[in-house]
Amino acid sequence: MSAHPAPISELAWRELLFQHTEGLPAAFAAGMVTGYCGFDPTASSLHVGNLIPVMGLVHLQRAGHRPIALVGGGTGMIGDPSGRSSERTLQDLDTIRANAEAIRGQLARFLDFEGPTGAKLVNNADWLADLSLLDFLRDTGKHFSVNYMLAKDSVKSRLEGGISFTEFSYMLLQAHDYLELHRREGVTLQLGGSDQWGNITAGLELIRKTAGGEAHALTFPLITNADGTKFGKSTGGGSVWLDPARTSPYQFYQFWIGTDDRDVSRSLRFFTLLPQADIESLDAALRAAPERRAAQRAHAADVTARVHGADAARVAQEVSALLFEKADPQGLSEAALTALRAEIPFAEYEAPAEGAPAEGIDVYQCLTLLGIAASRGAAKRLLEQGGISVNGAKLSAADRVVGEDRLLRGRHLLLRKGQREFGLVRVP
Repeated sequence: MSAHPAPISELAWRELLFQHTEGLPAAFAAGMVTGYCGFDPTASSLHVGNLIPVMGLVHLQRAGHRPIALVGGGTGMIGDPSGRSSERTLQDLDTIRANAEAIRGQLARFLDFEGPTGAKLVNNADWLADLSLLDFLRDTGKHFSVNYMLAKDSVKSRLEGGISFTEFSYMLLQAHDYLELHRREGVTLQLGGSDQWGNITAGLELIRKTAGGEAHALTFPLITNADGTKFGKSTGGGSVWLDPARTSPYQFYQFWIGTDDRDVSRSLRFFTLLPQADIESLDAALRAAPERRAAQRAHAADVTARVHGADAARVAQEVSALLFEKADPQGLSEAALTALRAEIPFAEYEAPAEGAPAEGIDVYQCLTLLGIAASRGAAKRLLEQGGISVNGAKLSAADRVVGEDRLLRGRHLLLRKGQREFGLVRVP
């Protein structure tokens, strides 16, 4: 048995394999392969749509091969036309560099950078920024005919609406990257989405013509949800980011909890490292009791812990259980209460209005501070109707004031109107 098994069978059962060059299995069998995948630094964070190629590199490393993550600090200034219908907005070099540094830290959560198969992060700005146009045309451009480039899907799809020379040249820059990494790092495999096939094979052609070397390509399928919507968008339509400042760990966790029953089995295969037997067991649990969402829970916990850490995942589970599963708020940790402040209306308790009770915490005041009630009169009616709970206990019309003995950790009160409207107050 080879000391470096091919990850192809692993990717195949996980449905992550779209296509690969014919000689790739033999290359894996012959020894350790160094493969790379590029990431576009036009945003300050990766998003969940980037996790497919990230997991591709993870599986490559787990099979005993060496992954390289290329941050496109140079090509990011242009933008890849693949899968796009319009020109990208060009970014300045300082912004690209800052984004690249942020992405480096996120990739480090997935890849091991130690040992003989340790991953490496590279930035193509290191060689593209100083590359002269004349050298590029002489050493790279002369190996490709315009007809060859026009035949690529990434270009053909843009011809009717127009494509600038800037984006038209992206294919050659990506091919140049592959050749550069072939020479610098011994790279013989490039991985990417299925829409990258044309760009990747241009790199194979350049390596063959200039270095006489053998190189390969492997692509992943482009992902859509069962309902036809684009994968990776939140319920509000925005991207789900790996940066906790842009998508909180709780919101990240909820994104995976919300996975459609029709998608969760495939998503477990894509985005977790759970073994096949465990995933099949979760598939069976989903079929037997879909309302329990055991597969979604396992999925959300696994991916959130990998991206944000085990503590953040645990806090996200606490907040989710409170808001959607009627968990007892008395058991909330201080970290969960802190996280909750960012997810539901939050207010600092103010001195009671004139005429309010002198002792205790005025519920009318809390309800109006949070915007749950528009006025003290509206707050009174809500209590009279039995529509308000504090810390999980329903209030009556007589419960206008609650004592400080009812406070949660950190001197908090959790108020709930009906089943889904929450607010949190901290009492100084």
